[in-house]
Amino acid sequence: MRTPGEAVSEILAHTPGPGTAGECPLAEAAGRVLAADVTADGDLPPFAKSAMDGFAVRSADFAQAGGAGARLRRIGESRAGSPFAGAVAPGECVAIYTGAVVPDDCDAVVMVERSQREGETVRLDDEPRERQHICERGEDVGRGERVLSAGHRLRPGDLSVLAAVGCEPVPVHQRPRVSILTTGDELVAPSEVPGPGQIREGNTLHLAALARAAGARVLRAEVLNDDPAELERAFAEALEDSDFVVSTGGVSMGRYDLVGDAFEAAGVECVFHKVAIKPGKPVWFGVRGEVGVFGLPGNPVSCLVGHEVFVRPALARRSGAVAEAAAELRRGRWEGKPPRTADRQQNIPVAVSAGEDGVDRLRPVPWRSSADVVGLARAAGLAVVEPGDTLAPGDLCRYRPLG
Repeated sequence: MRTPGEAVSEILAHTPGPGTAGECPLAEAAGRVLAADVTADGDLPPFAKSAMDGFAVRSADFAQAGGAGARLRRIGESRAGSPFAGAVAPGECVAIYTGAVVPDDCDAVVMVERSQREGETVRLDDEPRERQHICERGEDVGRGERVLSAGHRLRPGDLSVLAAVGCEPVPVHQRPRVSILTTGDELVAPSEVPGPGQIREGNTLHLAALARAAGARVLRAEVLNDDPAELERAFAEALEDSDFVVSTGGVSMGRYDLVGDAFEAAGVECVFHKVAIKPGKPVWFGVRGEVGVFGLPGNPVSCLVGHEVFVRPALARRSGAVAEAAAELRRGRWEGKPPRTADRQQNIPVAVSAGEDGVDRLRPVPWRSSADVVGLARAAGLAVVEPGDTLAPGDLCRYRPLG
């Protein structure tokens, strides 16, 4: 069997990069991947502005007054969007507010907390340095400088950056199109009361949410019966308009594990079946043209591991987020009993908390098996233990965060 690393390398080798780039409105750009570098169309800030509410002054007036305690005549104000238009002579000052333009004649700002009004005169109990409390023009970024790079997945805060440099619309890669198909005669909808031998189905909901969080567009999320003709028909239909088809269930070695054969009947070439990973060993991967096809185990923990280890990197590559496709695992400190050694890479659900030394603490959560959805819901990460290794309390180990 392939190791997880070998399997991911094969998956990425069979996964094309993003297709033709497009554009989207800035208001809808969060979560999308930039298709081009974004540069500033002007200086930021575009003018020298005050970092405080207070008074714009000439620092020389304080030196002439012998230091702190100068009395200056207030001749006007500069507020955001309405700069002071006149000249400021020696012995004068201008009331100023955060974000407002600093008059050209002034070289410092004194905080309002250091002031006392005396009619039209202001006593300023400060000895300001030149450029005190002033944000200089272009100190954040200069015209033509790159602010965000191609391949970056946009976070909510990035939208403010794009707005500040006038990037509207936004050049983005197309989102990967994903179809999710779950198989099993025992599955019923969450709204139904299960009959004898039946269970409520949740993998499609879980996988669809994970795919959307990874930037994909989910075309369909359906539950299929364990019927070869139905599986082949549904797979063939999904292959026509998807970049990825992800199924769950039916990939083991039982009589009713029909997914691999149904995929091949629909024209999919099997690249590998089974990976040395625990849980999730029976994972199936194939391709038809440029469409990547994943058959994940049906047990929820195995399904999650399959998505996070194998599907997520492929989605990242297809969406243009190459750095995410090769993202390294984080490191944390193990706080549980030593796990048993295994001949496959183990992915153990853990709770994650911040450590006083800056290293995350990893505490295994109680879970009974790879079908334990309640135990899985307690986890914020998957501790990764390589074949033959174990962990003692306090040991450092790698872990995979769960978003």
